[in-house]
Amino acid sequence: MWRSIYFFNLYRLTLSGLFVFLVSIFGDALSLGSSAPSLFFRTSLVYIVMTLISLLTIKLRRPRFDLQLAFQVGTDIVCITVLSHASGGIQSGLGVLLLVSLTATGLISRGKITLFFAALASIAVLLQHSYAVLTQDAAVAQYMQAGLLSTAYFAVAWLAHTMAKYAIASENLAALRGVDLANMAETNRLVIQDMPDGVLVVNESGMVKQYNPGVERLLGYTFSNTDNATLESCAPLLADRFAVWRLHQGRGHEVLRLPITNHQVRVRFLPVEREGFWGAIIFLEDMQRVQAQAQQIKLAALGRLTANIAHEVRNPLSAISYATELLQEEKHDPGQTRLFQIIMDNAARLNHIVEDVLQLNRRDRVQSEDYNLTEKLPLYIEGLRHTQGVSQEIFLIKITSACVIRFDLGHLDQVLWNLCRNALRYCSKLAGSVQLCAWCSNDGRTILEILNDGPPVAPETVQQLFEPFFTMTAGGTGLGLYIARELCEANGATLEYRQPANGGACFRIVFGDQNER
Repeated sequence: MWRSIYFFNLYRLTLSGLFVFLVSIFGDALSLGSSAPSLFFRTSLVYIVMTLISLLTIKLRRPRFDLQLAFQVGTDIVCITVLSHASGGIQSGLGVLLLVSLTATGLISRGKITLFFAALASIAVLLQHSYAVLTQDAAVAQYMQAGLLSTAYFAVAWLAHTMAKYAIASENLAALRGVDLANMAETNRLVIQDMPDGVLVVNESGMVKQYNPGVERLLGYTFSNTDNATLESCAPLLADRFAVWRLHQGRGHEVLRLPITNHQVRVRFLPVEREGFWGAIIFLEDMQRVQAQAQQIKLAALGRLTANIAHEVRNPLSAISYATELLQEEKHDPGQTRLFQIIMDNAARLNHIVEDVLQLNRRDRVQSEDYNLTEKLPLYIEGLRHTQGVSQEIFLIKITSACVIRFDLGHLDQVLWNLCRNALRYCSKLAGSVQLCAWCSNDGRTILEILNDGPPVAPETVQQLFEPFFTMTAGGTGLGLYIARELCEANGATLEYRQPANGGACFRIVFGDQNER
């Protein structure tokens, strides 16, 4: 509102300055000040001074807004009425200028006080004409003009008040709609940014308007805020499919392999249509993530099933083992003794599988504690060496700094047991053939690698290493690595196989952020 009253005051300053200029230059050639030239000139000067004072008070914003507006409108009413009187009264036409002041006042004040100013202007016009009738023999018939002018004052004031009321309602509605629109835009942005799938919004010409981090990961392309990227420049394959889809929208669901990142994605195009085709939303669904989710669901169901089966198998298995032990106590020929031993060995193997399945079923029962690998690993390797009956020289421990992890103790022992036993099984049994290396990465994560100098894993079997019941060892259960990975994930860590450049095999554990202090 201060800006509006400032521009209104500039109009008043221009008007008063124009009066002084016209009277000073043209003098008697104009009807301005025809009845009292000196009064007209002095009043114009006073009008300029009052307007300049108003400019100063507006800049200082003192006194308050409504008082300044009332002062300015009152000054207009008094000065214009005196100027009209000095120019011949109602017939000079200067009273029409008050219509501008009243209109501006109605729009700025946005209240019914405009009608009060209209009443003051009407009284001023009528008093001026009455004074002219009494002292200057003005025509009584001109009361009709004064009355019409007063009516115009009220009409303009009322219209200005009504327009201001509608302007306030429209402004409030626009503000509410603006807030709702901003909230909706922010909600859409957060939803798009948080989606695991890639989302790309393009216009009808293929210009990228919006994207999320998933798109950059899948496409292998980094967008810049100042880069007017097109679909052709960041993903030519998608640009071709987009052009085909625009011609045949029934072909909007395809599975593609992106060339740069080699990601397999399912592409979906959704048109953005409102008063014509504007563009499209392109969804890139990572098939690797979908397959991983399906695998997790399948393995979760398999885990519940095998856990139930394990409970059912354990009782008859115990009975078989007990009966075989009783039979072994009797005297039998060597052939039967060998058969009994086979039964006991296979019963023990089945019991080991049951124990592994039950251990896997307890993966969600995590009781994390803090462990320093500098202290934990040497003690664990010492116990493992005595249990397996191997030399201490086989193991080589390298810890570059104080690596503190947060892990469930039972889970950590199970993971290290599986990984270290595998390393011992395939290593050359020479000094330093099994290495345990731990360090902290640049992002603060602790990394533990267990390496051995044995033969590397064949590339065609790497993808199957962590699948349940997959084994490369005769008599193995195929659950060791699978259980180790599941226990790592339960503790916020990841387990992966890496092929060392100098041969051998390596399993790496990357402990997650929640494990760091």
